[in-house]
Amino acid sequence: MDDSDVRDRLRSVEDADLGDDIVSLGLVNSIEVTDGEIRIDLALGAPYSPAETAMANEVREALADTDYDIDLSASVDRGVPADEDPLPNVKNVIAVASGKGGVGKSTVAVNLAAGLSRLGARVGLFDADVYGPNVPRMLDADESPRATDDEQIIPVEKHGMKLMSMDFLVGKDDPVIFRGPMVDNVLTQLWEDVVWGGLDYMVVDLPPGTGDTQLTMLQQVPVSGAVIVTTPQEVALDDARKGLRMFGRHETPVLGIVENMSTFRCPDCGGDHDIFGSGGGREFAEETDMPFLGEIPLDPSVREGGDSGQPLVLDEDSDTGDAFRQITARTADMQGIIHRKRQADAQLTEPEQ
Repeated sequence: MDDSDVRDRLRSVEDADLGDDIVSLGLVNSIEVTDGEIRIDLALGAPYSPAETAMANEVREALADTDYDIDLSASVDRGVPADEDPLPNVKNVIAVASGKGGVGKSTVAVNLAAGLSRLGARVGLFDADVYGPNVPRMLDADESPRATDDEQIIPVEKHGMKLMSMDFLVGKDDPVIFRGPMVDNVLTQLWEDVVWGGLDYMVVDLPPGTGDTQLTMLQQVPVSGAVIVTTPQEVALDDARKGLRMFGRHETPVLGIVENMSTFRCPDCGGDHDIFGSGGGREFAEETDMPFLGEIPLDPSVREGGDSGQPLVLDEDSDTGDAFRQITARTADMQGIIHRKRQADAQLTEPEQ
């Protein structure tokens, strides 16, 4: 068996999202056949994404009847020169944003990060809300980061995630009073001077709105995708549209929309109550031609999980936890689609030899 034989077999593996086989799409970076082993590098960029995991399994199945050991690896071109990348060892940077405060953005960010870690990914969670950091409380992380001999910061670890927040660097009840340039300097230090190590995903909890923090992040960090959180009512959707336009202006892919605080199911009467309206997030996604990642019900256990430092996505018996798990899976799948489509488009535009 040679490279050509392997490639022919791999034409049976379909990318259902892109509508063609992985060879035709240019998703096979390289094939190396040696004595007893076939090494294949695939253009899969979203580790532990259910869709990409299934695709990798199909590759193994396509070669299962051979006598070769199958060694799969995955790599994508992030399109960022190494000397310009402040986070060269981070495969994906996912920003979680909202147009306004109070929509549960931090709750979504924490559960998304914990959900990715639950799948097996190496995850960092960066609380970029300089003025109102609350992610450490939501993860019951009250210890302080340590420093290396060369004065780099070692992030706190909780639930298998590496965590960094402004909250670790100021007094517990001290307000943060910074002007714009100071925000820029602090954020730059927090992502450049932290020993993140190799990560599959860094989830960034952005502050609400479209201010200094967002601009600094989008100008300095190669954000691979954004998740926009809203509640169903129109006032939240109006601000979510502003956030969507902000990412569009910086050519940042939006992975999808999450609707938080959807229907409340009364534990006493069993009835459903649309306290903040219903379906606004889904309609917003359809209106803007964006993926709808899912909805999270208005559930007291979400607040309880945040207060106790136990993300609900980790509760296997919770229906609301399952909603977070589905959103996590769809987010990872969308990140994979973004990478694979870029790879396929690049192949189509390559000049003929």
